[in-house]
Amino acid sequence: QVQLVESGGGLVQAGGSLRLSCAASGSIFSFMGWYRQAIGKQRELVAGITSSGTTNYADSVKARFTISRDNAKNSVYLQMNSLKPEDTAVYYCWVVSWAMNYWGQGTQVTVSS
Repeated sequence: QVQLVESGGGLVQAGGSLRLSCAASGSIFSFMGWYRQAIGKQRELVAGITSSGTTNYADSVKARFTISRDNAKNSVYLQMNSLKPEDTAVYYCWVVSWAMNYWGQGTQVTVSS
């Protein structure tokens, strides 16, 4: 059974930084990443990373966010710098295992102006 435990959300002022962490267990994961969903908007992919380290980012976060993973710990991280009020959302850890998608419970990130 796949389990995802997220941490690191919170309240930060614009221009600040936060680091999200997600520890996964129960399988092996080809893809790991983060989605987010703001109020009134669809869930969107923020960043993803393959097991070999290839990354992709939403255009809105490029050059500000950095995704990384530790395969030995089955963990994925999202370093978020230069945060903007429009980054406010619930952030969900996402993993893919044997072509199945899994999401964590979500962690709130709020950026005040």
